[in-house]
Amino acid sequence: MATTRRAPVRPALRPWLRAHWDVVALVALAAAPALVPALGGALGGQMTTLFISCILALGLNVMVGYTGLVHLGIAAFFGIGAYAVAILTVPMNPFQLGFAPAAVLATALCAGVGLALGAPTLRLRGDYLAIVTLGFSEVVKVMLRNLEQITGGMKGLNPVPPPGAGVTLGGIDLGRAFATDPRWFYYLSLAVLAAVVVALRRLERSRLGRAWVAVREDELAATAMGVSATRVKLSAFALSSAVAGLAGCLYAASLSTTADPNAYDFNRSIMVLCAVILGGLGSIPGTLLGVAILVGFDTVLAPWADAWIQEMRINPSGSSLLSFSGWRLAVFGTALVLVMRYRPEGLVPARREAAHTAGVRP
Repeated sequence: MATTRRAPVRPALRPWLRAHWDVVALVALAAAPALVPALGGALGGQMTTLFISCILALGLNVMVGYTGLVHLGIAAFFGIGAYAVAILTVPMNPFQLGFAPAAVLATALCAGVGLALGAPTLRLRGDYLAIVTLGFSEVVKVMLRNLEQITGGMKGLNPVPPPGAGVTLGGIDLGRAFATDPRWFYYLSLAVLAAVVVALRRLERSRLGRAWVAVREDELAATAMGVSATRVKLSAFALSSAVAGLAGCLYAASLSTTADPNAYDFNRSIMVLCAVILGGLGSIPGTLLGVAILVGFDTVLAPWADAWIQEMRINPSGSSLLSFSGWRLAVFGTALVLVMRYRPEGLVPARREAAHTAGVRP
């Protein structure tokens, strides 16, 4: 009796998962709140912060990864977005817009500020551009601190109303739902992150995306082939700043405050830049993985480990040597050095970079 052989499932499943990893991840994250009750508490807020950091890192990836422009001031645009949406929504100001129109205006403002920063710095590259963006970040932080009548100074602006405040949909008070259940912000941040990933993926494959990479590889050759380096760089400045501002809008709304200006300092820019480099420059999955490792380690794993140590009464005296958070920077630095030593192109390099490393044409 003749028998027919079936194709093994695992080899067929692997390429499908590789091609549709984003859909699988999105479905898993969307189903997580129904399966993990802890996402209705503090863990939900930590995951929201993680998603917002992913959006911020994707914005930086446009500048550093695609276009090759070193940017050390992405936190400034994150802060401008947060403060702009707060100024337009807090009850103490006369505007009092809803979250959606305020976020659109704040994002457009960040794109405009990005253009204003990029226009006079088009001839700068490398260290010189890094110094300019770092200086811009410090100027923005000092302005946020000193313009107390507008920004609230070191206190920040609060309370920032939640999205949907005063709106009732299907018998649900959206403002109250966002204020009391972290899962609403979880889904909002996840939806915005998915939209940003789809938009950047389409841009990556567009004529503009190819122009970004051409300018990064050889600006002189790209200009000789008819690519306008000025327009390409300005578009990268504007888009990167707009995405970072959008992340800032979500951050202020999720916290219900802008926090103090130190929340948008150099350390945040470096943390996001490290995540992009760790994951792989110019790689969307690499950027998301880098943020998941670095920011997830800092905001999700470290607090959970500290709570577990307290629960198990391993550290009754509260010594910092027995606290997991006390060692997190050492662990973070060691992991970063090891990855840069053995995978300098990043954990998930862009397809072009991986082909270059393998010595074949992409």
